[in-house]
Formats: sequence, structure tokens, C-alpha cells
Amino acid sequence: MPIYQLTDDIIFPPVEGAEDGIVAVGGDLLPERLILAYQSGIFPWYSKGEPIIWWSPDPRFILFPEKLHISRSMKRVLKKEDFKVTFNQAFEKVINECKRMPRPGQKGTWITDEMELAYIRLHDMGIAESVEVWKGDDLVGGMYGVRTGKVFSGESMFSKVSNASKVALIHFIKRFKSDGGKLFDCQVHSDHMVRIGAENISREAYLKFLIED
Repeated sequence: MPIYQLTDDIIFPPVEGAEDGIVAVGGDLLPERLILAYQSGIFPWYSKGEPIIWWSPDPRFILFPEKLHISRSMKRVLKKEDFKVTFNQAFEKVINECKRMPRPGQKGTWITDEMELAYIRLHDMGIAESVEVWKGDDLVGGMYGVRTGKVFSGESMFSKVSNASKVALIHFIKRFKSDGGKLFDCQVHSDHMVRIGAENISREAYLKFLIED
């Protein structure tokens, strides 16, 4: 099947037609398009120099907050309270650190300048959120993503010291659950997320969570 080429119209084709998870290419990162994308179970993921690629994989790799598993070693880390955790206090710093953080096996970053600015705009609108982990006055870890109703799409995280990103994730998921959150979208499979309780569900099941009241 040919891949759908977006135009200036703020629309997406049905995700059921996604080939290998790719819904469409092209378009832009305007807030209106990004909001519609997340509401439709779609997210952008591409590298510098490529057109914007819009994804809706099947299955979806997610974490139900109530299934969060915290290892004994992490419980000890949390009990020590070596870190201070804040929310939405340094979004721009968090996304910039995620952008700059070297990733094993990756050349460069998928967080382009255009994408960085787009998510800062979403944060200014109250749609994108961040969690920050501090050691003293130093930002040593964090995560950001997009909330759509009872679903949160985790976009990226970083860690400058051991366990900082894990602390960010655990604190965020606990807070998200207390706020009525039902599903944390991991987007990309990782062994670490499996160890803390992440699993696959069908895209159809995932989409139902997006329309829950």
C-alpha cells in the first residue's frame, strides 16, 4: 500500500491502514496537528533530514500504572531521598537534555530543533508535561511527554547519574495514577520497561483508552 502523504489540511488517515506502523508522512508539527495525532493514537518519530513520519504501531507497548513494579534496589534508592523531584518546573531544560543525551547505538538524535520547539509550545498550552530530578541545584534526570485524557505518551527521558531517570519515571507514574491516569504509552520497546511491568496490547485496545471519559 502507498503511504499517505499529508497536506496542509489537519487530518490523518485511519490508523487501521498503517503499514508496518506508519500512518503517514509529511505535514508539520503545528500544535493542532500534534494534538489531533495524539488523540488519534499517532505520534511523530523521524530523524533529521527525513520527512516527518507518523506512527501508530500494532501492538502498542504500554504500562498500566497499577502494574508498576519497583525492584527492591529501587525501593532502597527511593527511601534514601537523595533526589528532589519536581513537575513542570523545567520543561525546556528537560527536553534539551533529552536531545543532547548520547544514546547507545544511535547517531545523533531524533529530537530535532523543530520537534523541540513544537513540544515546548505544547507545554505552554498545558498539554506536554515534564518531571525533573535534581541533586542539589543540578538537573540530573527527567522525562517529558504528552497527556491525552487518561493516556500519557512518554516521549523521552535522560539521566546524568545512576537511577535518576528511573526515579523520574516512578514518581511520574505514581502521580499520574493518583490523577486518574489509566495508561502510560512507552512507544518504543525496551527491556528496562518490561522489567518494571510494561506489556503489549493491541492497537484497538489502546485506542479505546483514548476515548474513555
